Amino acid sequence: MFQSFINYCLLFLFYTVMLAFQSGPDSLLHILKRKWWKYILLGLADVEANYLIVKAYQYTTLTSVQLLDCFGIPVLMALSWFILYARYRVIHFVAVAICLLGVGTMVGADILARRGNSGSDVLMGDIFVLVGASLYAISNVCEEYIVKKLSRQEFLGMLGLFGTVISGIQLLLMEYKDIASIHWDWKIALLFVAFALCMFCLYSFMPLVIKVTSATSVNLGILTSDLYSLFFGLFLFGYTFSGLYILSFAVIMVGFILYCSTPTRTAEPAESSVPPGTSIGIDNLGLKLEETLQETHSAFL
Repeated sequence: MFQSFINYCLLFLFYTVMLAFQSGPDSLLHILKRKWWKYILLGLADVEANYLIVKAYQYTTLTSVQLLDCFGIPVLMALSWFILYARYRVIHFVAVAICLLGVGTMVGADILARRGNSGSDVLMGDIFVLVGASLYAISNVCEEYIVKKLSRQEFLGMLGLFGTVISGIQLLLMEYKDIASIHWDWKIALLFVAFALCMFCLYSFMPLVIKVTSATSVNLGILTSDLYSLFFGLFLFGYTFSGLYILSFAVIMVGFILYCSTPTRTAEPAESSVPPGTSIGIDNLGLKLEETLQETHSAFL
C-alpha cells in the first residue's frame, strides 16, 4: 500500500495541481462541484484493486494470481459492452481465448519450474485476486470513458486527489506498524521510489494508449508483463528457464495482434420509443384548434 500511496501522491502533485491552475469547466473546483462522488468511487475501486492484488500474494500462489487475474478481462469486456456500448466480433473472442491460452502455457511452465509457493490461505488469496481483478476492470472502463469523452488530465488529476486521500487513510489504519518496522536504508528507499516512478509512468501513459485503442486491448497486452518479470528474474533471481515461456509469449502476442487487427464497433444508445414528431404534432393540433375557434368567433360576430 505504501508504494501505491507514493504513486498517488505523484499523480496529485503533477496532475491535480495542473487542474487547480485551470479555469472554466475544466478547473478542479468546477469538476469537484459536479462529479466529486463519482471520482470518490473511482478512486476507491482503483486503490482497493491495487491493494487486493498485492495482498493476494501473501495468501495464495503465484500460479493462482496469474490465472485468476485474467478474470478481469471478461469482466472488462462485459462492462464495455453495457457501459461503453462496445460491440465485439467473433475474431475478438477468439483472440482473447488465444491470449488466455498463452497465460495457461505460462502457468504450466511455472508449475514445471516449481516457482509457485504453497500459500497460507489459498481460498482467501484467490478471492482477493478475483475481487481485485473485477475492480481493475471497473477502473479501466471508467478510465476509457473519461479519457475519450472528457480528458486525460481530469482522470489522472481526480484519481491522484482521491487516491491519495483513500490510500493514505487506509495506510494509517492498516499498515502503519508495518511501515514503522521497516529498517530503512538507501537501497530500500530506492526500491520504493523506483516502483512508484514505474507506476507513475504506467498511469501517465496508459490513458494515451487507451484513447487510441481500448481498455481491453491494453489489458491483453499487459498479460505479457509476467513474462518480462520472468526474463529479469532469470538474471536477478536465477529462475529456471523453460521453452514454454517463449511459447506462451508468442501465443499471447498472436492473440493480441489478432485482437487489434479488427476494430470493435460502437453501438448507439437506444433512443426513446416515442416518435420524435409526437410533441410537434400536439403543438400543431393546438394551434389548429385555436385558429378554428378564432374563425368561428369571427363568423359569429
